[in-house]
Amino acid sequence: MAVIMLPERRSTVASSSSYQNPSDLPCEVPLAESVNHILEPREYLDSKPFSLGFVETETCDKPRFGGHQTLKERERSYSAINQTIHCGFVKGTNGLHQRAGFDLSEKDRAYMKNCVVSVSSCIFGSSDFLRRPATKKISEFSKQNVCFVMFLDEQTLSKLASEGHVPDKQGFVGLWKTVVVSNLPYTDMRKTGKVPKFLSHRLFPSSRYSIWIDSKMRLTTDPLLIIDFFLWRTKSEFAISNHYDRHCVWDEVVQNKRLNKYNHTAIDEQFMFYRSDGLKKFDPSDPNSPLPSYVPEGSFIVRAHTPMSNLFSCLWFNEVDRFTSRDQLSFAYTYLKLQRLNPSRPLRLNMFKDCERRALTKLFHHRVDSSPHSPPA
Repeated sequence: MAVIMLPERRSTVASSSSYQNPSDLPCEVPLAESVNHILEPREYLDSKPFSLGFVETETCDKPRFGGHQTLKERERSYSAINQTIHCGFVKGTNGLHQRAGFDLSEKDRAYMKNCVVSVSSCIFGSSDFLRRPATKKISEFSKQNVCFVMFLDEQTLSKLASEGHVPDKQGFVGLWKTVVVSNLPYTDMRKTGKVPKFLSHRLFPSSRYSIWIDSKMRLTTDPLLIIDFFLWRTKSEFAISNHYDRHCVWDEVVQNKRLNKYNHTAIDEQFMFYRSDGLKKFDPSDPNSPLPSYVPEGSFIVRAHTPMSNLFSCLWFNEVDRFTSRDQLSFAYTYLKLQRLNPSRPLRLNMFKDCERRALTKLFHHRVDSSPHSPPA
């Protein structure tokens, strides 16, 4: 087992003077002093590798980006075994290989194929301003070795250009490499936003680590220090914060309906399906609870592209594709079902405090109000 160099620690805490609510306050995150003080462990997971392939084509007249997964295929896909599963990017085969959406240029695909560590975000439908990573907080090593990719549609690219964010000849605006997506796979922009959010292992096929950050946030911390803190030190392969307020899916359902975040009937159908398949209420008093919260704050995700992490990402995406785009409704169900069916190969999940997320990013408001047809919140 590789020995990790124990670095000096520094506390990363944002100033609290601009925060009004105590729940908005960041907390201490003892990051390494610099990227020079961290070392990637050779084998930091006691993993049992398996081969994961993806459905590429289906014989159908109307291809869907997520494919046409049957309930039997869905059930089998939760097993951590050598298998081929649905995980987006499915094409039709009625004469021509009809694409179902999320088309990228060959030049952008070639760029992304060479990324070993990626930081990505997206803006669709001109829903946000462009938040550039805080360059003074990013090491020169990370600037040279980490891919920062912002996925946009043509409408957003035009809007940002009118505001002075004009890509250079290589497509960069600051650290962000702008990648234009054509043929968006869903009319629901929030669902379209889940493609880069969940499927980084498909978009960056050579990447070993990735960080997702919602467009409403600015990254203010070096990505390699983030990976070291949330993955390497904890021997985790997937890291996400718990929600700052709600911890039970029952409460999340009520809140989504109260704020009309999605069609109520669709939410009820999804919730009923999960309850019939064994989803129980979160019990904060249970010392053996498999999670500290059943509701994530999904705007910031850190992952190692291991087979188990990739499987979980595909499964979570498939739930969003099948049901509603409100991914906080499907997180606990997906994780608990995956753990239940694979007791000898658990997903090494680090569900950390949301105040730690707040210490590493700066939060802004969306340009427009969220709706079922707006990008991810």
